[in-house]
Amino acid sequence: METATIWEKCLKAINDKVGGSVFELWFEPIKLKQIKDDHVVVEIPNRFYKEWIEENYSEIIQNAFREQTGQELSVKYRIAEKQDKEIKKFDARINSRRRALRSKGVFLNPKYTFEEFIAGPSNQFAHAAAMKVTEAPGRAYNPFFIYGGVGLGKTHLINAIGNRVIDSMPNFRVLYVPSEQFTNEVVAAIRHDKMGELKDKYRNVDLLLLDDVQFIANKTQTQEEFFHTFNALYEQQKQIVISSDRSPKDISDITDRLKSRFTMGLIADIQLPSVETKMAILFKKAEYQRIRIPQDVAYWLAMKIQSNIRELEGCLIKLAAHSTLTGVPITLDMAKNVLKDFLHDDERPLTVEIIQKIVADFYGIRFQELKTRKRTKEIALPRQIAMYISREHTDLSLNDIGKNFGGKDHATVIYACRQIDKRRNSDESFNRIIESLVKKIKG
Repeated sequence: METATIWEKCLKAINDKVGGSVFELWFEPIKLKQIKDDHVVVEIPNRFYKEWIEENYSEIIQNAFREQTGQELSVKYRIAEKQDKEIKKFDARINSRRRALRSKGVFLNPKYTFEEFIAGPSNQFAHAAAMKVTEAPGRAYNPFFIYGGVGLGKTHLINAIGNRVIDSMPNFRVLYVPSEQFTNEVVAAIRHDKMGELKDKYRNVDLLLLDDVQFIANKTQTQEEFFHTFNALYEQQKQIVISSDRSPKDISDITDRLKSRFTMGLIADIQLPSVETKMAILFKKAEYQRIRIPQDVAYWLAMKIQSNIRELEGCLIKLAAHSTLTGVPITLDMAKNVLKDFLHDDERPLTVEIIQKIVADFYGIRFQELKTRKRTKEIALPRQIAMYISREHTDLSLNDIGKNFGGKDHATVIYACRQIDKRRNSDESFNRIIESLVKKIKG
């Protein structure tokens, strides 16, 4: 098959997966230059494309080539434009550090350091505690449990801990692992009778960083293995750092003995950032990327994107990519036009279904389950929360809300709302969860 034909088919497959607006912005400008025995070379317009595609779409591109060629090809990116010398130096440092980390078997993100982390009122405590952990791993705050909403900086912070420890203590054995990968390794070890190797890998480290622990919910064998790994490391005074999108007590389907382990050390939450913090993050990112972003654009983005810092940074990269490609400077009108398909309209009407889907997604259940007669704790609490938010943020009557939850009567809705009100008044952590959900639903 000719190179042009392969790329044409790859683009069609990618378009089907990502949709028109994303495809048009990020994939149309890419050109396939070479296909070698073990890799392909693609040319992209500038460094902004390279950064965004490598971090968000590299797997999609690699899968497309695999499907079309039947081969496992690595993808190399070549930048078409001439790069600024300082940017070249920065990229070279990052790539050199990434190679050094990989040579040690450590898969930390070299860009996620304390120097690149913007601390503000919403994350100050978590940031200070994380710094303290790096000064005396295993002795100060062990385990250290960080929780907060999606895209607020948890992964950045635990990577920063790993990067700082490796720099200050080169002989320390550091292991960073997303919990989904840990689960996959447990399954593979059981299937191939290699549990001994898994135990050696995870119980002989000085610092274990487990990201997104909520994903081990409902996975009995994974929880069992992590429980024993936790105990083994803790008894040796080895540092354990865990991140989650919710507090330990709000993670459903995790054993009580594991929850109790999570609360043995220090728990720190990352809250929704202020407008000022979001603007500071934008200006910091723009500074090292050599992007000029006007104050009014930064303020508009900070107001428009309520909670997700990753999405905030993504919008900045989109604007920079479009600006360098077209030669049009970043202005407020340009930003509104380029991002119109990526940012929701503030005035979109709220429906019970939107509320149900977002609440269900947060608690890791199917939204249809909120309409069933199930009364288990895993379903009852999300159902009450969704009823409460529906009453507070839609114009529907109590009877109409009840109908949307499988035909519940108005008394059930009233009871649910009272329960949530009562808990909000007595539990600040729970109150923040409700506020976070409301902002996500409105945003």
